[in-house]
Amino acid sequence: MAAKIEKISDLKRCPGALRGSVLAVGNFDGAHRGHRAVLERALAIAAEQNCPAMVLTFEPHPRQFFRADAPLFRVTSAALKQQLLGQLGFDGVVELAFNKEFASLTADEFVARVLVEGLGIRHVVTGVDFHFGKNRQGGPAFLMASGEKHGFGVTLVDSFRDERAEIVSSSRIRELLAAGELAEANALLGYRYTVEGEVVAGRQLGRTLGFPTANMVLPESNGLKHGVYAVRLRRADGSLHDGVASFGRRPTVEADGAPLLETFVFDFSGDLYGETCRVSFFGRLRGEEKFDSLEALNAQMQRDEAEARALLSGVKPLSELDRAVSF
Repeated sequence: MAAKIEKISDLKRCPGALRGSVLAVGNFDGAHRGHRAVLERALAIAAEQNCPAMVLTFEPHPRQFFRADAPLFRVTSAALKQQLLGQLGFDGVVELAFNKEFASLTADEFVARVLVEGLGIRHVVTGVDFHFGKNRQGGPAFLMASGEKHGFGVTLVDSFRDERAEIVSSSRIRELLAAGELAEANALLGYRYTVEGEVVAGRQLGRTLGFPTANMVLPESNGLKHGVYAVRLRRADGSLHDGVASFGRRPTVEADGAPLLETFVFDFSGDLYGETCRVSFFGRLRGEEKFDSLEALNAQMQRDEAEARALLSGVKPLSELDRAVSF
């Protein structure tokens, strides 16, 4: 279950108990190992100073706002990101609307209105490459000077590098997922890549083949490489169910169908229609294929099920965060 975390969307309604907090600032799409260098530093400082720890983030992602013509492949939904932050131990997440008005704030206005007046922060923690304010006019030096002016501390955290000395970033993880390199993407996330959506009615072809599926329409911007995966589905009631999922356009039965995530849940006979579920991806089994017949497709689905069951039978959590998300 998710740890309790307060969500704040209106600076005028920030609870008094959360003012004077240590604040981690960033987009944190994915809350991956690179982000956690910043997030965990903020939690450590909050513990030292015996004060609340909060995160300031933005919806939609600023890149989505500035480049509406190029939808961004989000690593995590806002809801999952909030859960991850709660699991890490944060007391609150400030989720501000990134719109035309917010984008027009100068760096001075951002500091004064958001950090000082809105949240009354004690300390801010962010990455060394963080820029803010209209035209990105505020940077590390400006933030340090603002801290001295307004009386809050500032900690800048270097980019986190993995075991191969490569920077861990959301863009790198997106590229790995798009290339089907699920294992490496999961290793950088520190938990299994997870999506969520409402289960919708499909053509029910899987049912006739003996493989009824829970179907989800993911955002058009989702760039996960099409193929078949060993997965674990979490229902709204928190229960977990192993399965095998196909993400793609179903070339055997449709000429050019819209991408759909179809999850066959093992040993399950209930009705999931209308329920919002999460699917965590544990392993990539194969690419998307077009079969000559439904019989050939059915035979391959049986092999996929056996492979997925074998893979999922021995999995262990990558971290405590992974345990909270997918176990």
